[in-house]
Amino acid sequence: MLRQSHQQKLLQKLSPQQIQLMKLLQIPTANLEERIKEELEENPALEFELENNNTEQDTYELEENRGDGEDSESNEEEVELSNDTAEKVDLDDFLRREDDESGGYDYGDDYYGSGDNERQVTPARVETSFHDHLLDQLGMLELDDRRHAIAEQIIGSLDEDGYLRREMTSIVDDLAFGQNISTTEEELAGLVTQIQSFDPPGICVWTLQECLLLQLKRMHDSKPVRDAIEVIGKYFNEFIKKHYDKIQKHLGLDDEGFKNVINIIIKLNPKPGAAFAVLNKAESYIIPDFFVYNNNGIPEISLNAKNAPDLRISEGYKEMMKAYDRSEKKDKRQKEAVIFIKQKLDSAKWFIDAIKQRQHTLHHTMQAILNFQKEFFITGDETTLKPMILKDIAQATSLDVSTVSRVANSKFVQTEYGTYKLKYFFSEALQTESGEEVSTREVKTILNEFIVGEDKRKPLSDEALTDMLQEKGYNIARRTVAKYREQLNVPVARLRKEL
Repeated sequence: MLRQSHQQKLLQKLSPQQIQLMKLLQIPTANLEERIKEELEENPALEFELENNNTEQDTYELEENRGDGEDSESNEEEVELSNDTAEKVDLDDFLRREDDESGGYDYGDDYYGSGDNERQVTPARVETSFHDHLLDQLGMLELDDRRHAIAEQIIGSLDEDGYLRREMTSIVDDLAFGQNISTTEEELAGLVTQIQSFDPPGICVWTLQECLLLQLKRMHDSKPVRDAIEVIGKYFNEFIKKHYDKIQKHLGLDDEGFKNVINIIIKLNPKPGAAFAVLNKAESYIIPDFFVYNNNGIPEISLNAKNAPDLRISEGYKEMMKAYDRSEKKDKRQKEAVIFIKQKLDSAKWFIDAIKQRQHTLHHTMQAILNFQKEFFITGDETTLKPMILKDIAQATSLDVSTVSRVANSKFVQTEYGTYKLKYFFSEALQTESGEEVSTREVKTILNEFIVGEDKRKPLSDEALTDMLQEKGYNIARRTVAKYREQLNVPVARLRKEL
């Protein structure tokens, strides 16, 4: 038998405004402008502040917020606005403009402004993509329409590095179901061979071994090149594991001859298509979110100006609300329009508040990081970095750990000693023999110095690195050294060996 019961629960939910703030905190400066553009396009009640005008307030107030407690939506009268008001604010005209895709606003000039802070529009570079480059070469082949379509499908299946990751059977199925073209694996193989003759050398293959072999076969024929082809063709596994002694013995070469062969191979391009890759704007160069300056031994913070755009609520929209409030006659259609306007105004106000809160939170958090790692920002010495975790900054700022994590994510700070990710300053603690706690970042820095200064013909093993660190007073185990080495993207000693 089903029973009904009442339960009381306390649930914690984020408001839409809080969710919006959390999302804005995660966005790096490089992408903030794009996010603001999206909001401007969606909400015509929001616009850029062109001039600092203190005679007008940047916020608006409705009758419901003036302290009289009256609900502006409770009035059910259905009468028309006066003629004077209608001439001043044409709501029908507003509704027509809302149907227009641009909303009657030209954001281009407003956005880029004028004066000292004028932002220049940089024309986009026209770049030839990797696939376009191959399609241009495909046009030089004498193929009928059907075979041309098959070749286009093959080129479209290549990844950014130039490799063909899909199996032949899958491409056959793609052509059959997607373009109604019947083909065979043998026909595909013939077209793949033709595409492999395109530039850059080494494309349209399934494996790295094939890629390197294609590049070697396109080289001028010589004894070292033939030996290099034999190394990649017969001893590829030994080559990638750097078992050079075995390979040299099989080839019967002296040290100088073998070194020439290896030099030819290591100059090959393992990702021939990558040269044509068009990087995302945010990845092609770093836009710092913060700047730290050394003012007579006192580090000072400034936010990137793009973190604090001058936004305001549209005067036209505020005037619409004032005209409606002053009017004594209101019909149903006009009330619905004004409710819509109010929603846009509220949304604009929330967005402006969220941007200001983002600016405050970023500055507050970065100031706490600077205070914690003050010695580093003064000297630039990585060994002075203190152990610091998200919880330390959360306690210093009275923010939640998740908020600090969002601020640290994908953010950069430019200093006199270089540009760093905020996450760079966070590290766990490691205890020395004297009982002092040091940052794991310091240990990694010293470990990297040992590896950089080693004899590449006899690279240091993890055991040797552990002994060297322990001699310096760091109480560390070999497995921890191996973990730090991997985090530094440094291979094991055998793979670091050079001839």
